[in-house]
Amino acid sequence: MMRLVSIRTERGEEAAIVRKNGVIPVKSLNESAGTVWSESVWLILQNDEQTRLRTWLQQSDVDRLLERITQKWDDVVCAPLYRYPRKIWGIGMNYRQKVEDLASTPPVADPIIFMKPDTSLIGPGDAIILPKQSNHVTAEGEIGIIIGKTCKDIKEDEAHNFIAGITPTLDMTAQDIHAKNPRFLGKSKCFDTFFSFGPELVTLDEIPDFTTLTVETKRNGDVIHQNSVSNSYYSPWFLVSYFSQLMTLLPGDIIMTGTPGSTAIVSGDRAECQISGLLPLVNPVIGLSYPK
Repeated sequence: MMRLVSIRTERGEEAAIVRKNGVIPVKSLNESAGTVWSESVWLILQNDEQTRLRTWLQQSDVDRLLERITQKWDDVVCAPLYRYPRKIWGIGMNYRQKVEDLASTPPVADPIIFMKPDTSLIGPGDAIILPKQSNHVTAEGEIGIIIGKTCKDIKEDEAHNFIAGITPTLDMTAQDIHAKNPRFLGKSKCFDTFFSFGPELVTLDEIPDFTTLTVETKRNGDVIHQNSVSNSYYSPWFLVSYFSQLMTLLPGDIIMTGTPGSTAIVSGDRAECQISGLLPLVNPVIGLSYPK
């Protein structure tokens, strides 16, 4: 079992391994143990090191070393897991309750999909900046799937072999722009700071049953929407297989799996995604103010 975060240091943003009482910077691990693990989450994914690193950490004789180099949570600040994924994909209306709330038509065989640029990417604690072009921005909590291995044309029952893990995400939308024309979906989601993810990547071996996971969209600490993966139209395995039929998926690619519901956000709010068993993703909101 392994969880990874990226932490801010005087040298930049570096990979760290999550422990119960804190984190172990991979750089400190290399210096203390004489190992040569990649020192960023991005490179760990590109070099397919997560499985080997997890196996190495399970050795009983390294426990004392790990304890000695663990940094307490109060002493670290998390960053985005990495900065420049090749692809960030989103899914529209994947939860039954949201479709009912919007009095919309359930999706058919092909899901509603959209992409976000990496310039929209922020991480834990970074500010969501409301753009001047919109008076109605919403945030949506979602489970993000992180691809761990290159894949193309895979089947659903193979998908788990190509997933590095999951992470909380927040998908922001300028709803008034989208409301002008359904074709403006991509435009409504492309602004800077409109995609947040992290703080941790959790490997699938820590998730006995993906369908029992719950995801929450929260605002200012209050749960606005909550639902279980079991109530989605498209399973995580289907989505990975579906996208692999369209294009080659690469390590570090991110697939957001849909939201139980969105919440309007204004300057001064805190938007949050909470997935059961994972550290929460929280972002402050700054910019224009308007009534909810």
